[in-house]
Amino acid sequence: MVITVESLPGCAKERLINGDVSIERELVAARIEEWKEGSDCPKAQVIRMLGRAEEIEPQISAVLFEHAISAANFSSDSLSCLPNAPWKIPAEEYETRKDLRNTCTFTIDPASAADLDDALPFEKVSEKVFRIGVHIADVSRFVLPDTALDREARIRSTSVYIPQHKLLMLPPELSEQACSLVPGEDRLVFSIIWDIDDIGNITGRWIGRSVIRSCCKLSYDDAQDIIDGGFEVDVSGKTGPKLHGQFELKDVVDSLRSLHGITKKMREIRLRNGAFWIEIPKLAILFDESGNPCDSLLGVRKESSFLVEELMLLANRSVAEVISKAFPGCALLRRHAEPRSMKLKEFEEFCRKRGLELDASSSGKLHLALLKMREKLKNDPVLHNILMAHAARAMPLAVYFCTGDLRGREDEWAHCGLSIPLYTHFTSPLRRYPDIVVHRTLAAVVEAEEVYVEKRHSSAASDSDDGIDGIGNRCFTGLYFDEEAAESEEGREALVCAAVRYGVPASEVVSEVAAYCNERKRAGKHVEQSAENVYLCALLKNKEVIFIERRIYFGEVEGLTVEWIRTTGTLVLDTLKTKPLREVIFLRSAV
Repeated sequence: MVITVESLPGCAKERLINGDVSIERELVAARIEEWKEGSDCPKAQVIRMLGRAEEIEPQISAVLFEHAISAANFSSDSLSCLPNAPWKIPAEEYETRKDLRNTCTFTIDPASAADLDDALPFEKVSEKVFRIGVHIADVSRFVLPDTALDREARIRSTSVYIPQHKLLMLPPELSEQACSLVPGEDRLVFSIIWDIDDIGNITGRWIGRSVIRSCCKLSYDDAQDIIDGGFEVDVSGKTGPKLHGQFELKDVVDSLRSLHGITKKMREIRLRNGAFWIEIPKLAILFDESGNPCDSLLGVRKESSFLVEELMLLANRSVAEVISKAFPGCALLRRHAEPRSMKLKEFEEFCRKRGLELDASSSGKLHLALLKMREKLKNDPVLHNILMAHAARAMPLAVYFCTGDLRGREDEWAHCGLSIPLYTHFTSPLRRYPDIVVHRTLAAVVEAEEVYVEKRHSSAASDSDDGIDGIGNRCFTGLYFDEEAAESEEGREALVCAAVRYGVPASEVVSEVAAYCNERKRAGKHVEQSAENVYLCALLKNKEVIFIERRIYFGEVEGLTVEWIRTTGTLVLDTLKTKPLREVIFLRSAV
C-alpha cells in the first residue's frame, strides 16, 4: 500500500522525519482510501499505531482490530441504562415470581469466573424421583429491547475470552454484579425444573421466572473433588467452599453426587441415541508473575464439566421445543448440518491408511467408531488427538437461524452433532446476544400461557405455582405442547400480545440477528485462535525445548524453518538454521 507522510499520525510523522529507524518495526492498522484503475498499489491511511511488532500486546491489539472485536469501554448511553448500585430486587418481583430460595442451589464455574450466569438446584422428591433444575440469570429483565445497552450488546454480540484479556458483551456492573448469581444474594432468574427418575427419564417440567439464593460457588476442581469422594472428613463447613444461608456442606455434597449420577445416565442415553462427541485437548498457556508466557499444558475436561454441560444441553433443548412451537415463524434456533461428504471421505481414507475402521453413515455410528478408535489408541494419545482434530475438520459449524426462513423444511432444523431435532442457546445471556433474544421469546410464551389459563378460568392455575406437579396446566411450556390451545382465538391473542410486550422480534429481524451473530461468533473464535498463536510463538522463541501437540502454520512464525524427515516420520521446526540440535522443536506429524 502507498501511505503518504502527510497522512501519518503526528507522532509517526515526527519519528519518520527524525530518522527513527525503529518505526520500521511498528505495527499499524491502515484503511484503504482508494485504488485507481491502472495503479499497482492502493492508497491507504494509517488510522492506528499499535506498537512494536515483536511485542505481545501490539500483536493482540492487531488481532482484535483485524476481527473488529471491541476493547473499548461501554458508551455513556449504555451505562445510563444500568440499575443504580447497589441494586436490590423490587418488592413486586417477589410477588410475581416463584420463590425458590429455600432449595439447595449452587454454581459450578472456573475458579476465576465473576460472571456467574447459571446455577443448579437439587431436591429429592422421593426415593426414585429427583427435582433437578437450571437457573439462568434473567438478563432480559435489565437489557430491554431497542435501548442503547441492547444495541451495544447486539453489536458486540459475544464476550471474547483470551489469555490476559476479557472482552465483555455487557458492562461488568451487570454481568459481574446485578445479574451474576453470587452466593448469599437474592437474584432474578429464568428457571427450568424437571422431575427426573433414577434412570434418567423426565416425567415433568416447569419453566418460569423465579427468585433464588445460591448457597455456594464451586469451582470445577471443587466439584470434581466432591465427585471423587473429597470433603468426607469435615462436612461441617469449616473446610471446603464457603457456605451461605441455611444449607450445610453435606447438603451440597449429597446433591452434587446425586446430580452426577443422574447426568451420567442422561449422557449415556444421549450418546446411545446417536449424539457424537469429539474431545480435542485445549492448549492452556501459563504465565509468570510479569504476565509473560512461560509454559503450556493440555487442558483435560473432567466429570464436573460434563455434569454442567449435560444440564445446559437439556435446558437449551427444552427451550427450543417451547419457542419453536409457540412462535414457529420467528424463533431463533441453532442447527448443525450433517458432516461434509468430501471432508468425511478424506477422514475415512486417513483412518483406512492407519488400519482403523470408520463407519460414518450416521452420527450414531460415527460416534461408536470414534469410541472404538479411542480404545484402540489408548496407548497412543498423540495419534488419537491427531485423529480427533482431523474428525473435527470434517464437521460443519453449527449456526443460528430463524425458523421462519426454513418453514416447511423442519428436517433442516436439526442439530446433527447432538442428534436432536431442536436446539437453541438460552444458558449464557451474559455472554451471547442470541440468548437474550431467546429469553425474550420464552418470557412471552410464559406470560401467554398464564393469560390463556386465566382466560380459560382454570381453577388449578394457582396450584401450578407451587411446583411442577400441576403439569396439566402447562399448555405451552410443559412436556407436551397443546397446539389446539395455541391455535385457539384466546391462545393466538395471548401469544401476540405477549410478543409485543416483550419485544419478540419479527422474522426478518431474527434472520438479521442470526446472520450477524454467526459472523461475530466466527470472528471471536478466530481471535481466540490467533491470540493463542501469539502466545505460543512467544513460547517458541523463549524456550530451548518445548513439546507441544497441536496444529500450527509455520508461516506464521517469523524465522521458522521446516524439514520433514521421511525415514523417521519426524517434522523438525527450527527457529534459526544455525541453532544446535538441542534447541530444535520436535513434533509428531500426521502426514
